[in-house]
Amino acid sequence: MRSFLKFFLASFVALIVFSILAFFFMLMVFARLASSGDKVVTGSNAVVVVDLSQGLREQRVEDPLRTFLSDDPSQEPGLFDAVRLIRNAATDDNVKGLYLKADGNGNGYASSEEIRRAIMEFKKSKKFVYAYAETLTQNAYYLASAADKVYLHPKGFIDFAGFSITMMYLKGTLEKLEIQLQIFYNGKFKSATEPLRETKMTEANRIQTTAFLGDLYADFLLRISEARKIDTATLHRYANEGLIMEPSDADRYKLVDGLKYNDQVMDEIKRSLGLSGDQKVNFISLNRYFSANPLYEHSGNVALIYADGDIVSGSNGEDQIASEDYVKVIREVRQDKDIKAIVFRVNSPGGSALASESIWRELSLARKTKPVVVSMGNYAASGGYYISCMADSIFAEPNTLTGSIGVFAIVPNMQGFFNNKLGITFDGVKTGEYADAGNTTRPLTDKEKILFQRSVDTIYATFKQRVVDGRKLSQAVVDSISQGRVWTGVQAQKMGLVDRLGGIQAAVDCAAKMANIPEVKISAYPRPRNTLDRLMKSVGGSARASALKEELGADYAFYQTVKKLRALTTGEVQAKLPYSMVIE
Repeated sequence: MRSFLKFFLASFVALIVFSILAFFFMLMVFARLASSGDKVVTGSNAVVVVDLSQGLREQRVEDPLRTFLSDDPSQEPGLFDAVRLIRNAATDDNVKGLYLKADGNGNGYASSEEIRRAIMEFKKSKKFVYAYAETLTQNAYYLASAADKVYLHPKGFIDFAGFSITMMYLKGTLEKLEIQLQIFYNGKFKSATEPLRETKMTEANRIQTTAFLGDLYADFLLRISEARKIDTATLHRYANEGLIMEPSDADRYKLVDGLKYNDQVMDEIKRSLGLSGDQKVNFISLNRYFSANPLYEHSGNVALIYADGDIVSGSNGEDQIASEDYVKVIREVRQDKDIKAIVFRVNSPGGSALASESIWRELSLARKTKPVVVSMGNYAASGGYYISCMADSIFAEPNTLTGSIGVFAIVPNMQGFFNNKLGITFDGVKTGEYADAGNTTRPLTDKEKILFQRSVDTIYATFKQRVVDGRKLSQAVVDSISQGRVWTGVQAQKMGLVDRLGGIQAAVDCAAKMANIPEVKISAYPRPRNTLDRLMKSVGGSARASALKEELGADYAFYQTVKKLRALTTGEVQAKLPYSMVIE
């Protein structure tokens, strides 16, 4: 009893101490947040710094912890925010130019196209745009090439060798573990399950991947050709013959405007600003420029709904498109008489077919009362296309990956693994033949396999019918362009899956025109959480992610892949792209 009391008192005291410390920590955080409320100003003679390595989310990110730990603003602009900020800087008398930090590009190809377009429009203001990198990757060069001057570190690195895709295949690993994945799918190009049932690309997947990768590369070469005044055939030859291996090669073949150290680039920017000596350049990060130029309306007439991530059933999906949450959001917007049009921004490789159907249904109801225009991001494929196909008009970037109209289901059979690797066996009773169908401790019977395939076929037929109805295409046409095949935005427009090529602004303009809105005011959805929720999520999320990354190191990417794989093996019918596809 005495030992128990000691343990209880020690635990109680520790709890009190922790609570006191947590209380004072929260006081410090809120005090810091309050003191950071002073308005950020751009200042005169400013140069907006765009760090291309910063991966922009679709929707702005609230991170109160950042303000507490540093002087950075708590808000990080989303992609459309960044695009509008760059356009705003073109007409801002306080801003004299842009500086692109090009050591990496944290954005996908379609997102990069949005940013690049904004930079090109900025240049029409006749303000300067400088880009500099020590290490210049291809996707970073895609953006940097839009600058007036592109400089590379004399002893740095540049990659200009063409595109490639690497996929990881786990069939051999599963066989060694005696894990059998019972896979049901419809669509010969539906390659999402291929890494689990093959050891290399199927011919169908090789055909589709070669086609869309070729389109992405053609767009890459075309944009660089326009900016650098070098024809695409010559650029292709540079890559094929391995002529760009060193910074000096990039300089010799005019891919960059010179080889300079950072201080030399800073001196050139100073000269452009009319500064000399020890005078400092008024650099302002895109994050701080965002704080100085609020973009959001408290109430608007166009709802911009961001659907970013995997599509899942249920609610409260972090960084996911959770069906219950999105049905509520769309219904709220649909019933709001002040909202005259909806722009649905989709950046998703897909996910649950059932969740996709629920979101499709609510958007279809919304379309009966107001225009619905879809803007596609890096991906709007499979389930991402399912929730897009009913729109009045669909916009995509040339290098958006979309289509992939097909479905699959995976039911694991872990019997061999449990029995032979772990020595675990199972037994039980049931009241009906199919009561334990899908149980992972045994293989499916032939009858059960027929039922699962029938379910997949039925959902695939429904998916195609949604496309037939939404896109006003014949059943024969949809049959020919579905089969799970992935298309680029350019290809999809030719097939009738997409109406126009363009970004979010083009979609907003279209929606405003359809609804006869003279002055557009945008309200963004889903609404951000309150400050305390954001703070707790920021603390918890950052801590978990940091701990995992530190513990796993280079294996963190593999962990993410396995995590996504586990989500696919629930037996639920999925409409989704391959879980691991790296374009380099």
